Amino acid sequence: MTTMTTTPTHIPTIAITLGDPGGIGPEVIVKALADERRRMKAKYVIYGLDGPLQDAAKAAKIAPFWSTHLNTQVALIDYSKAVGTDAFPATHNARGGKLSAQLCEAAILHARDPGQAPFPKGQKIDAIVTGPISKESWALAGWHYPGHTELFAERFETHEFGMFFASQKLKVILATIHIPLAKVPSFLSTDRVLRAICLGHDACQRLGIASPRIAVAGVNPHAGENGLLGREEKLIIEPAILQARQSDIDVRGPFPGDTIFLSALQGKYDLVVAMYHDQGLIPVKLLCRDEAVNVTVGLPIIRTSPDHGTGFDIAGKNKADPGSMASAIDLAIKMWR
Repeated sequence: MTTMTTTPTHIPTIAITLGDPGGIGPEVIVKALADERRRMKAKYVIYGLDGPLQDAAKAAKIAPFWSTHLNTQVALIDYSKAVGTDAFPATHNARGGKLSAQLCEAAILHARDPGQAPFPKGQKIDAIVTGPISKESWALAGWHYPGHTELFAERFETHEFGMFFASQKLKVILATIHIPLAKVPSFLSTDRVLRAICLGHDACQRLGIASPRIAVAGVNPHAGENGLLGREEKLIIEPAILQARQSDIDVRGPFPGDTIFLSALQGKYDLVVAMYHDQGLIPVKLLCRDEAVNVTVGLPIIRTSPDHGTGFDIAGKNKADPGSMASAIDLAIKMWR
């Protein structure tokens, strides 16, 4: 492994967690950081395993650029001694779930308490980029969280948080996150919708949009059709919009969920507030594949992630597109600046 020179102090330190070791996390990390220009924009600390990174680099014909020395441009905290060198299967399993969860826990600990071993005193983490995990594997390993978002919120003791998805084409924030569709109506409240509007507004401003134009989607077909197809728009969503306007936020709606994303694509709005997971994620993953970034807003630290999963079906085949991971790294740097 090559050793880079000591990094300057005016750039951020970005922690990157490997994700599930049997998935495409190692491959997209290696490919994203193979760009030397990207490497020079930050100091990186990868929480993971050397073996899968080496395998990914070899398959992609990329010379290894990381080192286990923490004072280098791309440092690896290698957990190989703790978990052994046996290969991780490209499927949901407790062993992979336990490691991917532990890597997140370690990055969070070092971000919350700078200077803990193995870091030198005074060195802190400015942002965390998380590799894709298997929620099923987490559950098998005893980490009963619906995803990264809820784990990070609990560890940072944050109650006002949300899932924000950013790309050049489309920006979306969710009013409800990882809950069954049947429970969405009971989870929705004026406070939840208002929180999503405000968090999305702040996130857009951090990305350089001074006065974000926000559209709010309805939860029912045709946004309830004036109460004929549901009352949530009248009773829950409209009051949240009115309260947000009182805080001088440029927000409109509720709009039908099947048309509002087209208006946003056409440039009429900077952000869409979606009421439930798939309402927001289907257009993001369809239209912004391999470029969208998942951001946990409301945390005291920057946390980004690619918007795709573990890709077990293509893991180890050198077929993974690193675009979303590269965008997640770039966005973390941009938000730090």
